[in-house]
Amino acid sequence: MATRSNACLLVGLLALFHTWGVMADVEVNMMDRVEVFMGETATIPCMFTSSEGVGGMIIQWFYVTRSVDKQRIFYQDATMQVVEKGTQFSDRISVNGTGATGEIVLTISNVELKDELEFICLIKGLTEGTGEGRTKLKVFVTPDSPIIDGVQTGISVNEADPSKIGTCEVKNGFPKPNITWYRNRTPLRSDEVTLATSITTESSGLFSVKSELSMNVMKEEKDDLFYCEITYIVPGGVMMTETNPINITVYYPSTSVNVWVESPKGHIKEGDSIELHCRGNGNMPSSILTIVHENDNSPLLNNVLDNVTRLNSGVYKCTSTDTDTFEEISGNATVVVNYLDPAVVTPETVVVAEGEEINATCSAISSLQTRIVWMKHGKEVSTNRSLILKDASFDSAGMYVCVVTVLEIEEMETSGTLNVKVQGPPKIMEPINNEIEESFESTVKLSCKVRGFPTPSVTWTTSDGKILKTASQIETEGEVQSHVSIKVTSDITAICNASNKFGTDAVTFNIIGTTHKTTPATTTTTSTTTTITSTTAQTLNPPKKIKKEGNGVIIAVIIICILLLAILGSVLYFLYKKGKICGRSGKQDLTKEKSGKDNIVVEMKSDNTEEAVLLGVNGEKQPPNNQGGAYLDVQT
Repeated sequence: MATRSNACLLVGLLALFHTWGVMADVEVNMMDRVEVFMGETATIPCMFTSSEGVGGMIIQWFYVTRSVDKQRIFYQDATMQVVEKGTQFSDRISVNGTGATGEIVLTISNVELKDELEFICLIKGLTEGTGEGRTKLKVFVTPDSPIIDGVQTGISVNEADPSKIGTCEVKNGFPKPNITWYRNRTPLRSDEVTLATSITTESSGLFSVKSELSMNVMKEEKDDLFYCEITYIVPGGVMMTETNPINITVYYPSTSVNVWVESPKGHIKEGDSIELHCRGNGNMPSSILTIVHENDNSPLLNNVLDNVTRLNSGVYKCTSTDTDTFEEISGNATVVVNYLDPAVVTPETVVVAEGEEINATCSAISSLQTRIVWMKHGKEVSTNRSLILKDASFDSAGMYVCVVTVLEIEEMETSGTLNVKVQGPPKIMEPINNEIEESFESTVKLSCKVRGFPTPSVTWTTSDGKILKTASQIETEGEVQSHVSIKVTSDITAICNASNKFGTDAVTFNIIGTTHKTTPATTTTTSTTTTITSTTAQTLNPPKKIKKEGNGVIIAVIIICILLLAILGSVLYFLYKKGKICGRSGKQDLTKEKSGKDNIVVEMKSDNTEEAVLLGVNGEKQPPNNQGGAYLDVQT
């Protein structure tokens, strides 16, 4: 019985050992996932070991379909390799390795999105031992550049509901990209804003994602920048890209209003045109700005005031009204219109006697400080408000102009006049020449200038009491310019008489008549010598008194003639000595007694000097008893 039991135990152990030999261990190792960009080539390795060794293994590749079924795509044993036909991988896969090395690699070319599946490597040993491994193939597509689009209209802070800020979209990515909104480099949380995200699967199988941002805005966000960050997965990691920032227009009501004068810059004066501007610190399009004067509720037309006066000075209020909420806020500005009234001169006319003092004042009411200058004939007389002239004379009389200028605005100027009259007897201004010589039958014009106030009356008379007719007379206040024309028929004494209620004055002009006649030419013959002495000539033709004016020209002409005749005489003498004239030989005896008949005498006489210069052919000056005539004595 014991022997039978031992035999059964031995048979059982033998059977167990035999079973262990049939069920050999096969171990397969594969990566969890293989990542690849669409269109590239995917490589899926399968490494295996077996207790029986790796030779003669049956190798099969499968993929898991969408319905979780297995579809074989490759078979290999010791005698053959077969790629299954009719699958999506039939034309795009290859398997490298025989299995003898314990590694076999599945290669998929031109990977497509639908290739993102789970692949199975199944290894079967010589016995019933089998092992398998699984790898998921992940396919990636880099999306297009993202696009951000902000709202074009402004957003009011008064909106109760969140307002759309913008949209951000990224297209054609795989797997689905993610969009994150940022404001000023800070990501926006979903509890702060409203995000509406939509995902679209394109016909290509790629994903497009669109995100819309909405939020309630505040004034402080008027300068904020918004942008999107796109994250997407790639083989081996995560990539990120950002959009350009956008800015939104935030409408907010004003909390203060500013009013100012845009033009003119600086001081304003009467007659200017004023342009007022008004602006609040808000930017609500529904706000209306109006400007009114404190004393007038009528809004300014185009905010312009033309030809302003001092009445336009005052406070101008600008009001900003929000037509949506009807809230109002205002600001003020003070406008000062500067003015300068016409100058007032007191008194305007002053009449004083000679030697008295003149006192006048000048003033002009102005909103600014002024400068006063007294002028006479364009020259500055005084810079004081009061004009004081002591010891008045006729020179003090005349028109004084008071010019008032605003120091800060040079073009603001006004003026007034002061007429000063100094009373006194006439005073005749002495003529340059009251002793006049003039030819008979000529006309002499005499002039007489008289000063005095009241304006003197002027008459012309002769020494014998005859009244002369005035040719012309110009009268101004305090001065007379009188002219008279007199025909000279004899010596005349003319008197200019001036008088007013304070006295008289006179000046005398002595006119001496003169006569001028031309002296007849002297005749000389060869047989008779006529000599007229200077005394006889003076007796026949008494010298005429010539007016001094013009004698210089006559004297100059006479001197030139004398010089020319002297030169001519020298030439004649030279020719005579050479025997070129009068049949004389150049060897003539110079010691021969000179005869009076051998001389030719030429007399040149001046009516002014009554002096004759006589030249003979021998160049000697003739004795004085031969002067007064001209004669020619030729020896035969």
